[in-house]
Amino acid sequence: MSEPGAVDTSAVARLRLIRTAQIGPVTYRQLIARFGDAAAAIEALPDLARRGGGRSPVVAPAAVAERELAAVARLGARHLFIEDADYPHLLAELDDAPVAMTIRGDAALLRKTAVAMVGARNASAAACRFARELAFRLAEDGVAIVSGLARGVDTAAHVGAVGQTGSGGGTIGVIAGGIDVVYPPENAALQERIATEGLLIAEQPPGTEPRARHFPYRNRIIAGLAVGTVVVEAAPKSGSLITARLAGEAGREVMAVPGSPLDPRAQGCNGLIRDGAILIQSAADVLETIRPIDARTVRAPGRTFGGPPPEDASDGERRDVISLLGPVAVPVDELIRQSGLAPAIVQTVLLELELAGRLDRHAAGRVSLV
Repeated sequence: MSEPGAVDTSAVARLRLIRTAQIGPVTYRQLIARFGDAAAAIEALPDLARRGGGRSPVVAPAAVAERELAAVARLGARHLFIEDADYPHLLAELDDAPVAMTIRGDAALLRKTAVAMVGARNASAAACRFARELAFRLAEDGVAIVSGLARGVDTAAHVGAVGQTGSGGGTIGVIAGGIDVVYPPENAALQERIATEGLLIAEQPPGTEPRARHFPYRNRIIAGLAVGTVVVEAAPKSGSLITARLAGEAGREVMAVPGSPLDPRAQGCNGLIRDGAILIQSAADVLETIRPIDARTVRAPGRTFGGPPPEDASDGERRDVISLLGPVAVPVDELIRQSGLAPAIVQTVLLELELAGRLDRHAAGRVSLV
């Protein structure tokens, strides 16, 4: 354990690595799997980028990481890294699980069975009332309610569940900006209450104002923390449906509350039910859906993140992989199949290309050349 006031060199190295451009969650995990820790990975970056045919990414300075650690501590929060023992197991299942999050509040909520509740920002009064009462009943039964602190359904779900920690449940708010940034402004009191009576989570560094690109990242955390996602009211192509899709892709339960076909805000939920989502009319329906899920089936995270660690690739193997890449995104599994190379070799080449600034990673494990 570090002495009071001492700098946590391991945390500094991990923050430097994940705050470096061109290094996302997938790349971070591959680097740690190969080199063992963040400090060793940072030293290896120039050589890896050179093999990929580009310049090494500029690593975030240690002073920047130290300032972030100090700022988070002043806010009464702390960093939670994917290597930490108390990192939530379900979230670690995601291939692109966040490497570093800032948390403030009761971290014990991360060990509870969680259900995500999302819906329209311009939700009807009836939908908000239903979300509030559903969240209250579930929290009363020991379930942690996860949502995104947006207007409408999210706010109603948090209001229903906050303060229920004594009953065994409670609420987790996942925000798109920094841990110290309130959005929307009218939820300032609610966000502070969640941080003191529940748990507040942010992936972005302190001081980050939420931008449109941040919300899909927030949505994957909401879906990833929960055994299932309940959509209360949602228009087609809404952010709530993105969260539901992410939940389904992660193998979690997708549940939806039916609505009137005459209300455009119900079209998203009705469409989910048509496509196979579980119809929800009460807390009992949710509990019936999630109770059969055995927590023992969830893989606990480790310091090696699954799969073989990357191996060195020969020049010929590197050329073979690059020849299969282009501006159109393709699944990594397809590259492995067509190249006939070991998965670890293909991952090494992709890692080198990404660090050289020549590769883009896309959703669903797809990659393309820049």
